[in-house]
Amino acid sequence: MKIFDRRNSGFFGLFLLLVFFVSLTIFSNSVFKGKLFDLTEGKLFTLSDATRKVLASIDEPIKVRLFFSKVLGEQSPNHATYFARVRELLSQYQDISKGRLVFKIFNPSPFSEAEDLANGFGLKGANINSSGDLGYFGLAATNSVDDEATIPFLTPAREVFLEYDLTKMIHALINPKKQTIGIITSLPINMGVGSQLGQPTRWAIVEQINEFFEILPIPRDAPAIPDDVDVLMLIHPKNIKKSMLYDIDQFVLRGGRVLAFVDTNAEAAARPGPANKQDPISDFDFTLESWGVRLLKGKIAGDLASARRVNVRDGANMAVADYVAWLALNKSNFDRTDVVTGDIEVINVATSGILEAIEGKGTKFKPIISTSSQSMKIDRERISPQPDVLGLFRKFESIDAPLTIAARVTGKIRSAFSEGPPDGSSAKKLEHLKSSENPINVIVVADTDILQDILWVEVQELLGSKLLAPFANNADFVLGALDNLTGSQDLISLRARSRSTRSFELVKNIRQAAELRYRNKEQKLKAKLEEIRTKLDKLLNQEQSKELVEINSRQKKAIDSFKGEMMKIRMDLRSVQHALREDIDSLDSWLKFVNIAGMPLLIGFVALGAFFFGRFRNSKKA
Repeated sequence: MKIFDRRNSGFFGLFLLLVFFVSLTIFSNSVFKGKLFDLTEGKLFTLSDATRKVLASIDEPIKVRLFFSKVLGEQSPNHATYFARVRELLSQYQDISKGRLVFKIFNPSPFSEAEDLANGFGLKGANINSSGDLGYFGLAATNSVDDEATIPFLTPAREVFLEYDLTKMIHALINPKKQTIGIITSLPINMGVGSQLGQPTRWAIVEQINEFFEILPIPRDAPAIPDDVDVLMLIHPKNIKKSMLYDIDQFVLRGGRVLAFVDTNAEAAARPGPANKQDPISDFDFTLESWGVRLLKGKIAGDLASARRVNVRDGANMAVADYVAWLALNKSNFDRTDVVTGDIEVINVATSGILEAIEGKGTKFKPIISTSSQSMKIDRERISPQPDVLGLFRKFESIDAPLTIAARVTGKIRSAFSEGPPDGSSAKKLEHLKSSENPINVIVVADTDILQDILWVEVQELLGSKLLAPFANNADFVLGALDNLTGSQDLISLRARSRSTRSFELVKNIRQAAELRYRNKEQKLKAKLEEIRTKLDKLLNQEQSKELVEINSRQKKAIDSFKGEMMKIRMDLRSVQHALREDIDSLDSWLKFVNIAGMPLLIGFVALGAFFFGRFRNSKKA
């Protein structure tokens, strides 16, 4: 009877547990319906404050039309999954906007009105079968005055940038009038409509800037800065007329904002080609120094912790090494308190210059992008024209202090033209200012290559349109800086969310430590091997010489000794090269053990512990 009661109580307990579980599930579905928890590191699926701010600023109805062909989803499950993600996000947008944004879904099947509407908005269709039918997956939005903003084709490759793309589209409809960015440059970035015959390819950074701002190219020999320029962007300033330098000076003194990219080794300018017959060293020191900033002459920022991996030739072989002058900067290199760099994840730079503050100028020099403390000031001659990547790595000597790559400069300044306008200046109509009326606000970056496509974006052609797939936040930084300098704070934090990959920092640190230990030893062994090989070849040549009748025993012993030593060095060399991978292979084995066997073993130990603890309690009761 006692056994029967115990069994009944056990079944009754299981029944109560099942009832509790079902009740908890129903309660959770009711109370927490629509509640989401984002556990990703970068909060990729949580709407940013910038998006909420943009949606709250909608003052007139905005209609968003989502076009998705069901047949496309049937043919491609990836697109079907992505469609669900887009629909879910737009639903959140509609709720947050309190109905000021409304969206509707269309299925543009072949020869339907929905297909005609999609074509009318300029959306692109993809071939989905042999009959030539098209599948559509795009967005078209309009405001009350019929301004349009579209995304011709939504691709899963840009899923991590989805919020950025949607909010950018809404922001463009709320603020249809763009501010003007005046650009002065000596680099072939092509600020025209597109690549024309005889013109270089348009840089992707220009495409990005043009989405949010009006671009106004300003020739270096222009008489003055146009009045409608809101922010002046300088890219590798070189051979600028003195009258224009004066106008830049007065533009800043009157409260104009400047984003300047200067360089001690502009690789885009140094690269061979008809459009690049220029000096790779910027010529803007006269103006910079009046702001309290110095670009170190002939010095390049090297950083062991941020060095990028590149393929290099090592003798007759190819090797992979850290190039300490090409840097992949991460969150630890950015000023997290500055609105421009606060949420940036990754910025790539190449042979960057070094900025320093000049004391006594009355300005505040605030680094916003810096190297790590494992840095070195590298002489430019070691980089140009051809860098010795392995040599730079082997001879790296850290100064144990960070170097500044970009800085924000604020405060009141005095004019660089203390004696007034230079001869030939057309800016004499305005009163000459000897000092700034209010504190200036300029951002100076000691690298122009940060703007090159190769460092931050993959440019692809999709359905006749150019598709940009960023892998670094270089453009985010530039657009965020321009937004900040124009006074707009919208979208700055949003742009910084575009990162989907993470680097393996532990593996990188282990590999670098191993290379520092073994690279020098490897080099010495290779040099010794080459020396012995040379001596051996010399003796063998003597053996084959017609002038030598016979080889004495000493020479034979030397040849045998050299051969034996070569065998030993080759074995040592193989051991060293194996050691380069030993620590990483060991870490790999441990990770596999933890992932495959670690968790089952842990659960097993917990279960055994619970079992023996239960038996112990029962034995005490008995």
